[in-house]
Amino acid sequence: MSILQEAKTHFEASHQHPINQVLHHITNFLALSAIGLLWFNPKISIVFLVISQIFAWGGHAVFEKNHPAFFKYPGITILASFAWSFERWFGFRQLLVKGDRNPV
Repeated sequence: MSILQEAKTHFEASHQHPINQVLHHITNFLALSAIGLLWFNPKISIVFLVISQIFAWGGHAVFEKNHPAFFKYPGITILASFAWSFERWFGFRQLLVKGDRNPV
C-alpha cells in the first residue's frame, strides 16, 4: 500500500461523523478558493485559510473527539484530504470502484 493510500485510509477512519465530514469538505473548498484568490486578494486568502482551520479543528474537537489525521501523516494528509473530497464531489469513488471490477 502506498503512503498516500495509507494516509487516505487513516484520514477516512478519523472522519466518521457526518457533520465533521461536511466541515472538512467546506475546509477543502475554502483552501482551494484561498489558493485561487491569493493573487487577487491575499487578505481574503488568509481569512479563508483561518476559517478553514477553525472548521477542521472544530470538527475534530466537537464531533470526532480525536486528533486530526495530520498528526500521524503530516503533509501528505493534505493531498489525502483533497482526494477524499474530490472523490465525493465528483463521484470519482464510484468510477474507481466500477473500474476495479473485472467482468468474467
